[in-house]
Amino acid sequence: MDKKNLVVVGYGGMGGGYHVAKAIEKEVVNLLGIYDIDPKKAELARSRGIYAYNSLEEVLNDDRVDIVTVAIPNDVHLDTVVRCLEAGKNVICEKPVAMSSDEFAKMVETANKNNKVFSVHQNRRWDVDFLGMKQIYNSGEIGRVFNIESRIHGSRGIPSDWRGEKEHGGGMFLDWGVHLIDQILQIYKGRKITKIYCKFIHTTNFEVDDGYKLYIYFEDGSEAYVETGTFNFIAMPRFYMQGDKGTALITDWREKAKVTVCKHWHESEVVPVQTGAGLTKTMAPRDSITVDEYEVDRPTGDVYDYYRNFCDVIDGKAELIVTHEEAMRVMKVMEAAFKSDELGQVVDFVE
Repeated sequence: MDKKNLVVVGYGGMGGGYHVAKAIEKEVVNLLGIYDIDPKKAELARSRGIYAYNSLEEVLNDDRVDIVTVAIPNDVHLDTVVRCLEAGKNVICEKPVAMSSDEFAKMVETANKNNKVFSVHQNRRWDVDFLGMKQIYNSGEIGRVFNIESRIHGSRGIPSDWRGEKEHGGGMFLDWGVHLIDQILQIYKGRKITKIYCKFIHTTNFEVDDGYKLYIYFEDGSEAYVETGTFNFIAMPRFYMQGDKGTALITDWREKAKVTVCKHWHESEVVPVQTGAGLTKTMAPRDSITVDEYEVDRPTGDVYDYYRNFCDVIDGKAELIVTHEEAMRVMKVMEAAFKSDELGQVVDFVE
C-alpha cells in the first residue's frame, strides 16, 4: 500500500517541530508540504526544502492530499477542520480539539457526513511514565487502585505566544490538562465520574491560567488529582498511585517507577521512631518483613503508532486508537472544570 500524503497546517512548534519533523524522520507518511498564514514561516519551510502552499485553498484543491494535520491556535481549529473535511480530506487535529464539546460534535458530524477519518492527536498516550503507571495498574500488583495523582511542574511560566492569550484558547489547562485528563481516563477506564472540582492558578498571568488543580471523583469512591504548575522550582512527583495492596511512584518522567507492595499489614512489634519533638508508631517506616520494594523498567512506546493507526483506519484495517467518544469525554470533563472554577465549588458530572 502506498504511503498516505500529508500536509501540515501550521508550521509552529507542534506543526513544524513535531509533525513535520516526525513525518520526515519516521517516513510513515509522505510529507507533501505545509501551509502557514505567516509568510516568514512559509519561507523558513522552503529554506529547509519543504514545499509551502500559498493558501489553504491550494491545499484543499490538491487531490493528492490524503491527510491534513491541523496544528494552529485553538480558537481557529473548528473552521479549518470543517473546511478540510468538507473538501474530502482526512483530518488530524491537535489538542484540545475544540473550544467546546459543541464545536467538537460539529467536527465529528462533518467527518461522518463526508465519510472521512477524523481524530484528535493525543500523542501523550505514548509517554513512558504514563505507560509505566498504566502497566502497574493493569497488572493488579498493588491491588485495587483508589487514588491516582498526576503532576507536571515547570518554572518558566506560560510560553510567550498565543498560549498566554484567552482569545486564542491559551492557558495551561487547555495546553496540558487535556493530556493529563486523557491519561487518567485511560488508566481508570470504565469508571464512572460523578463530580469535578477545579481551581485555576494565576501567578504570572491573569488572563488565562498558568496552573490548575483538578479533582475527579468516581462513582466507586476512587479519586484522581491532576495538577500543572509553571512556577514550581522544586517539582513534586510526576505520578503517585495508591492501591489496597501497595503504592507506585514515578518521581520524574525520566525515572523508573518505584513500587512498594504490602506483604503483611501488622507487625508483632513496631519500634517507635522519633519525629520532631515526639515519638510515633503509626508513622514508623516499613521494613522488608512487611513490604517488597522494587523498580519497574520503563516501557517502550513509538508515538508514531498514532499515525500508523490513522493510516490503517483510512484503509479500513483498524479502528481509531483515540476514539471520538474518548475525546468527547475529555472535553466534557474540561467544561465541568471551567464551570467549577467559575463557581468556586464542586460540580456534578453527567456521563
